[in-house]
Amino acid sequence: MSYPPDPAAPEPGPVYPDPPYPGTPAPPYPGTASTPPPYPGAAAPSPPYPGAAVPAPPYPGAASTPPPYPGAAAPSPPYPGAAAAPLHPETPAPPSYPSGAPPSYPGAAPQYPGAGAAPSYPAAPSAYPGATPTYPSGPQPTATTPPYIPQQTPPAAPPEAPAPDDLDYRHAGSRIHVAAHQRGTDATAIGQLAVQVPGFLVSLAVVASFAVGILGTAIGWLVILAWLASGALVFHRPTELAFARHVMKLRVPLAEERARLEPIWREVTARAGIEAHTYELMVENSTDLNAVAAAGHVVGVTTYALNEIPSSNLAAVLAHELGHHTGGHAWTGLLGYWYSLPGRIAWAFMRGIARIAIRVASVFSLAATGMVYLFIGMFVIGGFVAAWYITVPLVVAPYLLAYVGRQGELRADRQAADLGFAPHLAQVLHHFQAQEDAVKAQAAAQGRQLKEPGGLARLLTTHPDNYTRLQALEPYLQLSR
Repeated sequence: MSYPPDPAAPEPGPVYPDPPYPGTPAPPYPGTASTPPPYPGAAAPSPPYPGAAVPAPPYPGAASTPPPYPGAAAPSPPYPGAAAAPLHPETPAPPSYPSGAPPSYPGAAPQYPGAGAAPSYPAAPSAYPGATPTYPSGPQPTATTPPYIPQQTPPAAPPEAPAPDDLDYRHAGSRIHVAAHQRGTDATAIGQLAVQVPGFLVSLAVVASFAVGILGTAIGWLVILAWLASGALVFHRPTELAFARHVMKLRVPLAEERARLEPIWREVTARAGIEAHTYELMVENSTDLNAVAAAGHVVGVTTYALNEIPSSNLAAVLAHELGHHTGGHAWTGLLGYWYSLPGRIAWAFMRGIARIAIRVASVFSLAATGMVYLFIGMFVIGGFVAAWYITVPLVVAPYLLAYVGRQGELRADRQAADLGFAPHLAQVLHHFQAQEDAVKAQAAAQGRQLKEPGGLARLLTTHPDNYTRLQALEPYLQLSR
């Protein structure tokens, strides 16, 4: 389509073809197969873009009729997003771009037609990936400005799927019963304290000997009383938290960890009639599926258990640890360990002295080594004869403590099953057994054989094997079917 020249113009201007519709190829830049006529009033036709290979951008948003040259009756076509009134060459205004900042050509700014001289265009940039260049307005960059290259953002890694939340929150938003005793002491806890009595007596003798012998009678008795009263720190929350952080390597949960942990913990405590704030929740950085009941008010869980297992299984693990607390297993264990610590230190010191004496004697002769062994044996026998009521319980105490610990684990399992978590706790135990079987299978594939613990070593384990625990859960599993 073409239009007749404007009578007011000094000479007719060239006619541009219809602008391309969206999606059609744009007309070529000057210097390609066909060159458009020069601008009116220019002394010479405008030079082509040297080396340009990309097509010229069409006027976006233009009508089906090309814009007339300056001085013509028809107004100039508007830029996209501009006001309804056209922009004339004599009153130029910066165009309003649809979105973002348009790329700019390096070099001098081009002149609009009618400026009186042919514009001098700089060399076009090599390529604009994924975009068509447009003419900018305002101050132009210098020739040293590098060409515009959009930043390519690497795709974000897909987030890991969170552990499924399959817990039955039956107490969410409802009133719960409150147990008369938030903590208690069962037969297992009492037995644990009873087994620790010989160790406590040995520790008392050690503390009294050093305190009175070094500091004198008056100050020595003050030290003894202070040591006896120090057991109350087991129930002092700041001391418990410091013990959990520095000794057990637990930490306060992060915000996202607390958001997952607290609803599950509230459901567990609601079923037990325990107020959730009675205990402190903490986290251990570990890839093992585990949890711990520490001191008097601390419940710790590993990051693996927190993030990788379903909510129902995590609730079963937390219910098991709550059973340790409500049964008194946690505080009695820590209290017995604290009061037996001086005796343990003294025993370790004596063993170290005996080993040094044996090594020194072995340097001289075999006879000297035999004499050292004889002296140690006579000392042990004399201790058994003179204070058998102390030495015999000390020898038997580790086996009794391990037995009481195994019974405490079974009691905690039963308390978790009473809260309705027997099937989920069984799933956790099956997971433990699968891990053990995988380790044995890997060792067998490599031609190795894992050393099984002997009879005495099995008696010193504080946790029953997985099959024993699953067998103890069988009555609860049959009721849930």
